Amino acid sequence: MMRGVDSKGISLAKVALYIALAIWFVFSVFPFYWLIVMATRGTSSIFAFPPKLTFGQDFSTNVKHLFAAIPFFQSMANSILVSGLSTILVLFFCSLAGFAFAKFDFPGKKTLFLIMLGTMMVPGQLGLVPSFIIMKTFHWVNTFQALIVPGAASAFGIFWLRQFSQSAIHDDLLHAARIDGCTNIRLYFHIALPIMRPTLAALGIFTFMGSWNDYLWPLVILNDPAKYTLQVMLSSLNGMYFKDYGMVMAGTLFATIPLVVLFAIFSRKLMGAVTVGAIKS
Repeated sequence: MMRGVDSKGISLAKVALYIALAIWFVFSVFPFYWLIVMATRGTSSIFAFPPKLTFGQDFSTNVKHLFAAIPFFQSMANSILVSGLSTILVLFFCSLAGFAFAKFDFPGKKTLFLIMLGTMMVPGQLGLVPSFIIMKTFHWVNTFQALIVPGAASAFGIFWLRQFSQSAIHDDLLHAARIDGCTNIRLYFHIALPIMRPTLAALGIFTFMGSWNDYLWPLVILNDPAKYTLQVMLSSLNGMYFKDYGMVMAGTLFATIPLVVLFAIFSRKLMGAVTVGAIKS
């Protein structure tokens, strides 16, 4: 009798869990669905009450207005270039520094690590003026270097990969490789990087998304519309007296698609990085 009660309790708990997850899924997906709906409607239809939750007939018109208003593909190419190079540099330098902090001893190691952690407490907005002065000194204002080089390493990425390397890369493996004649560089490329692969994929997704969605720093450092990233270019769609929200939503939808594709490709790696360490060996 007790087994029947327990099985009923477990089944009810599962049903409640699935219902809660379904509700959470709907709330999570609805903003993206609403974005698609707005991209298919005109401005007057978007602000209609009650709101219309079905797709409209104005998507092609909104897209035509978007491509006529701004050089969309050029700005998207700029964003892909900046985000891609920034991601590659962050993955290289953060993995290299994280591996060094985790597995090597050198003078000032703890002090440097604490200073690096301290930079995570400083809001990025406070560094806008000093960063702009530095870029002006290097004659990098209105260049892609100013968007890529300052973000070539992140304190969060170094900290994350350092914590991962401490637990995932065993000292015995490194000692055995050194006995076989591996130098420190070969240890990094042939042992550390393959083990870090899931975490690097997750960090790459976060870095690409952060660089892709960055608006403030490109707005400050760029003054040539030909070099505008996608987010800055989309902000130029704001009209003084009238804003075509259907056109803006169509541009926002196109700007979101690369992130969705990126997440779909690397989602398994991201889940693997999140669950690393959940099961003890």
